[in-house]
Amino acid sequence: MSLVRGTTRRVIVVNSPDTELFEQAIFIVRADAASEGGVTAQRLVDEACSVANSCVRPRMPRRRSTAPLFWSGMGAGFIGLIWLLTTFI
Repeated sequence: MSLVRGTTRRVIVVNSPDTELFEQAIFIVRADAASEGGVTAQRLVDEACSVANSCVRPRMPRRRSTAPLFWSGMGAGFIGLIWLLTTFI
């Protein structure tokens, strides 16, 4: 961890919409961005939000798999068939 003394940095803090893992994203504004003409505070916030949103993948709804139920039924049917065959033979 480095400590910078005597330097003022401009930062933008973006709160996370999904608070399961992360609370905030912190962006450090480049020193030359403030000196360039035409860069407003709103543009900086919009850019920070855009970058933060591009890093987040949308959650896909979790589907329940029917494969375990299917294979359990197949196994039970197979065992039942074997039991039937052994009782009649």
